[in-house]
Amino acid sequence: MAENETAAAPEAPAVKMQILAQFIRDMSFENIVAQKGVQGNAEPDVSVQVNLDAKKRTAENQFEVAMKLLVKSTNKLNAEETLFMLELDYSGIFQIEGIPEEQIHPFLMIECPRMLFPFARRIVSDVTRDGGFPPLNLENIDFVQLYRQELARRVQAEAAKATKS
Repeated sequence: MAENETAAAPEAPAVKMQILAQFIRDMSFENIVAQKGVQGNAEPDVSVQVNLDAKKRTAENQFEVAMKLLVKSTNKLNAEETLFMLELDYSGIFQIEGIPEEQIHPFLMIECPRMLFPFARRIVSDVTRDGGFPPLNLENIDFVQLYRQELARRVQAEAAKATKS
């Protein structure tokens, strides 16, 4: 009988995700070496900060996901000496169907950035190359780990807020 029960169980709706648009909301590149010059030799040390944001749009099942990258290169020989700085706010508009309400937030913060990342990586590579530096090819980002870190940070912030009260 168990076989009949599972065959009769309704199937979960298929997950559908479509990228309707993607665009650069804001971008800034500063070639500090060209502006100020670098004294002596420079050994680049690159740091990348990633922030994600998602919001519901007015159209049904549409969401906007923004990936904000701050890429900063400093001189290893003099950490206070910045070589270049790139800020990129890259967004995508997604049509998403078939995701249960309780799973939509992780989906928006993990799967959607995974879809946007190759395009943002290409922009970073092109801008750094066009800015007079070797093209910077960003390493893959583990968006699952990033999501877990953000959840842990929020839990710690709530705990700290509760102990102050």
